Amino acid sequence: MTMKAVLALLALALATILALVCVLVTRTEKSDQRCDSDLQPEHLQNVGEHQKKGTDQSLVFSDLKPEEYTQIVIYLKNSLGVELVNAADAKPSENCIYYIQVKYPSKQDVLSYLDRGASKPRREALAVVFFGNQKDPNITEYVVGPLPKPSYHNDITLQKYKGKLPYHRRPVMGKEYVDVYNLLYQQEFSTAPNFLTNAFGYDGTNFASLTTVPRGFKSGDRSTWFVLFHNVSGSCFSLHPVGLEVLIDHKSLDFTKWMVTKVFYNGKYYSNMADLEKKYNEGKVNVIKMSRVLPENDIGSMNSKVTPVAGGPVQFDPVQPRYRISQNHVIFQSWSFAFGMNVNTGLRLFDIRFNNERIVYELSTQEAIAIYGSNAPGGMITRYLDGSFGIGRFSFELVRGVDCPYLATYVDTHYLMESETPETVNNAICIFEQNTGTPLRRHYSNMHSMYYGGMANTVLIIRAVSTLINYDYVWDFIFYQNGAIETKIHATGYISSSFFFDDGLDYGSRVGEYTLGTLHTHFINYKVDMDVGGISNSFMTQDMKFNPTNIPWQQDNKIQRPKVVRETLKTENQAAYKLNENMPRFVHFSSNTTNKWGHARSYRIQLVSFAGEYLPEDSPVAEAMGWARTERPTNLQHICYAQLSHFIRTDPCLLQGSRPHSPFETYCITQTSVQLYKLLHNTHKDQLPSFTTSWALELNVILPPLEWQKIFTYAHLLYRHQYTRKLIQEDFQVALLPNKNSYIFLNSTRCVLEDLVAWITAGFLHIPHSEDLPNTATPGNGVGFFLRPYNYFDSDPSTYSSDSVYFRSEDDYTSCEVNQAACLSKTASCTPNIPHFTYEGFRYVVNL
Repeated sequence: MTMKAVLALLALALATILALVCVLVTRTEKSDQRCDSDLQPEHLQNVGEHQKKGTDQSLVFSDLKPEEYTQIVIYLKNSLGVELVNAADAKPSENCIYYIQVKYPSKQDVLSYLDRGASKPRREALAVVFFGNQKDPNITEYVVGPLPKPSYHNDITLQKYKGKLPYHRRPVMGKEYVDVYNLLYQQEFSTAPNFLTNAFGYDGTNFASLTTVPRGFKSGDRSTWFVLFHNVSGSCFSLHPVGLEVLIDHKSLDFTKWMVTKVFYNGKYYSNMADLEKKYNEGKVNVIKMSRVLPENDIGSMNSKVTPVAGGPVQFDPVQPRYRISQNHVIFQSWSFAFGMNVNTGLRLFDIRFNNERIVYELSTQEAIAIYGSNAPGGMITRYLDGSFGIGRFSFELVRGVDCPYLATYVDTHYLMESETPETVNNAICIFEQNTGTPLRRHYSNMHSMYYGGMANTVLIIRAVSTLINYDYVWDFIFYQNGAIETKIHATGYISSSFFFDDGLDYGSRVGEYTLGTLHTHFINYKVDMDVGGISNSFMTQDMKFNPTNIPWQQDNKIQRPKVVRETLKTENQAAYKLNENMPRFVHFSSNTTNKWGHARSYRIQLVSFAGEYLPEDSPVAEAMGWARTERPTNLQHICYAQLSHFIRTDPCLLQGSRPHSPFETYCITQTSVQLYKLLHNTHKDQLPSFTTSWALELNVILPPLEWQKIFTYAHLLYRHQYTRKLIQEDFQVALLPNKNSYIFLNSTRCVLEDLVAWITAGFLHIPHSEDLPNTATPGNGVGFFLRPYNYFDSDPSTYSSDSVYFRSEDDYTSCEVNQAACLSKTASCTPNIPHFTYEGFRYVVNL
């Protein structure tokens, strides 16, 4: 080979090396390029004055700030004239502040401020105080204001509940649980040393207990079944029952008088632990010896069975988030809304607007309930109403990258409950935009003309996750670019369980050697206060029926032709649908305005629910736990209610002509049937801001579970007027609400062009199975509903979204100018700024 050829080859090799180096350098530069955090998306650059104004006005819905909580506590301690003990340390016989929560102005005042330039309503708070240290202990609710410097407190208890709130209704607080457990572990267990040692190797540390509700069967009861489990470190104890359950009466305000009234072990009942010990020593107890749960035998361990490996997909914003958050206000594309967290009911949204037109005034969770079944006492009676524990209170810090996308925006919340100092929960709410992976809409055409049109379905999600004892609820509000809103709840966490014995399979599935996964139902209730085109709305339904018709061109043949059936419901009782009733498939909030095509502008409610049966009408459980346990007259089957308020008097006073028990009207109702409703509507009432209260589990008369959904349909209502004493009869439906202290009367009240509110219930049945271990997975365990525009717009508003894609066969669809999807190689070729992982969620220890 000549020297010239060698030099040529060397030159070629050098050129090749230089080219490769350039490619590598270029790629390195691209991979090191940081996404531009200073460049703001175009739609956020053009935020209008009305949206900026909305950001400021949304503070009318803002939660209380820590400094406001502090000022309210100081004011109450200085103004109530009694000694207030910190609730974290308070005995039942002492006074304490239970919780403080923002109190919103009336809807009328808020709308005057938002829409008509009125002055900003006075900012106030609701403070709930337990007065245990007085002759007549009670619960009192105060409105405290004005904030931030309170100067008055108004007792609203009588006005709100039409009577005093009995003290026995107070929820069980942390200090009471501590005292109950001291009684159980230190005193009661000391009376059964042989049984506990030989059966469980009990050493004072290897048990964990779980509360149940309700706490009795008649007015004033406060007796709780506590279910015992193995105390498993780093795992959930609720999967490891030991077969021992204890009923404790803790009604007395003197905790030294609390006592164990019943003990259950392995299918048998005993008077107390001493009785169980005596029978054990006599050889009369069938003992199943159990030892501590070792890590290798822990069916509830969430520790991965393999070594976790990083590398899963991460969604990021190549420029900046396409949403904007200012304090409690969010703007996303055409959407805007205010958000907050209620300590009792959880995540809630207000003033939801699309293109600055209000669609929803309030969208909020109201209650979550679980009804259990078992052959053991704890699981047999349990009906959890989670609002009474605090759905918002138990919404803890979210784990970045698991509970929400890693790069979501995280928001702190504040609350004050069972304490004199506010708590801050870091990262309790997350907000993020997400591509759902399916197109919002699309069409490909090769018929007559060739084109493609479509749009990625990117949504905005605001989320919180509540951990209520063993269950975790993922609460989502989802905003679509076509004007639809989805409300969804996923259930996950651990199943509850009973000790497996005898006929346990009638109440669930065996998922461990001694573990019965107990069947239960979930019911979730929401408040939807819609203002479609204003506050004057009607409730409209649509469905179809088949109409037999002769074929016009062939009269001797018939077809069954589907035909639209429309109806505008005139009254409240027409707009209530029983749980298992076939309701119209299209139900709408409609306005008195029309779209371009002459249709009433409306929003459709579309339920996604598998709630199933609640309780049969002749259920002995419903009767045993019912409001109607009374000595009824033999000739007339009447249930009498004295006070339309916070308790029920089951006394046939009106029929006997006796004096009423209160200064309020006395009602007697002829019962004809009992029904559960999945959807009901009524006119807006400021005195009914919620479908639940903290007193839900502590009833004067224990009501059937789901009382906040129970509707009692009556042939007629008899009531005697408070002053004239005239006996009046009317047709009514009575909706018993969760705040136990009130009823909605669904009667002939017009619901045409009125300010309407929907109360929506979604739910499902859960019969546990082995795949629920260690945790119940979310797929298939999600329910909720959609609010979908129906003739509200003249066409799909998402056509105005910059996410739309459209190109024809003759277009240069590889060009950014024609197809924004073709720009990703430029707009997304950057590395996101990923913050360090942090978590501070282990600051809160709860004993229930």
